[in-house]
Amino acid sequence: MRAASGGDPAGACGPNSGTRMGSERMEMRKRQMSAAPETLGSPPAQPAVGSRGSNACCFCWCCCCSCSCLTVRNQEDQRPNGVSHELRTEDLPTCEESPTPTLEEVNAWAQSFDKLMITPAGRNAFREFLRTEFSEENMLFWMACEELKKEANKGIIEEKARIIYEDYISILSPKEVSLDSRVREVINRNMLEPSQHIFDDAQLQIYTLMHRDSYPRFMNSALYKDLLRSLSEKPIEA
Repeated sequence: MRAASGGDPAGACGPNSGTRMGSERMEMRKRQMSAAPETLGSPPAQPAVGSRGSNACCFCWCCCCSCSCLTVRNQEDQRPNGVSHELRTEDLPTCEESPTPTLEEVNAWAQSFDKLMITPAGRNAFREFLRTEFSEENMLFWMACEELKKEANKGIIEEKARIIYEDYISILSPKEVSLDSRVREVINRNMLEPSQHIFDDAQLQIYTLMHRDSYPRFMNSALYKDLLRSLSEKPIEA
C-alpha cells in the first residue's frame, strides 16, 4: 500500500518537475539580463567634492590646475628677494664714463696691467674683452670692491657687502668668482660684522687672476689691435 500510494515528497521526480525547473531558470536569466544594462550603462561613481586627498594636487601636471599648492608656489615665486631695490638700481653701469683714450694711453696699457686698470678707458676696454670670454664678473667684482672701500656709513657698508657676497661669493650665484677656500673662510667669518675692507684678499686674488690669465689674451686680441689701429690712423688735430 505504501508503495502504491507513495510518490516523491517534493515532486522532484514527477512528470512536471522538468517544466518547473526550466521556468525558474528562464526567470533568473531574464532578471540577470534586465540588470546588466543598468550596471554597464551607469556612469562611474564620482568622488565627492572635498574628498580629494591633501597631496592629490601634487600629482597634477596640467597647466590649468588651480589647486592650492600651485597657488602657494606662484606666490612664493613672486615674492621680492631680500636685497633692497634701491641699492640694486645703483649697480655699476654697463660702461664707466671716460673720455676717448689717446694713442699714448692705449700704448701704455701694453706696458703693465696696472696702467690698464688705473684708467676708466682701460677698464672699459678690458671689461668689453672679458665679456667676450664670459668672465666679466671678475671686473664687476673688482669694481664693486673699489666702490665699497669709499663707503663710511655702517648700514650701507653692511648692505653693500651682503649684495657683493650674494652676487660674487655665494656658490649659488651664476656670477660667482673663483676664490680659494682660505679666502672664502675668512669672508664667511667676517660677514658677521663686515667692513669696507672685508673683500680685500678676494679682490687681490681676482686682480692677480685677471693679470695672469686674461690680460695677455687682451693684448693679443682683435679688440685691442683694432683700437690701437684706429687711433694710429686718426689725423692729428692742429
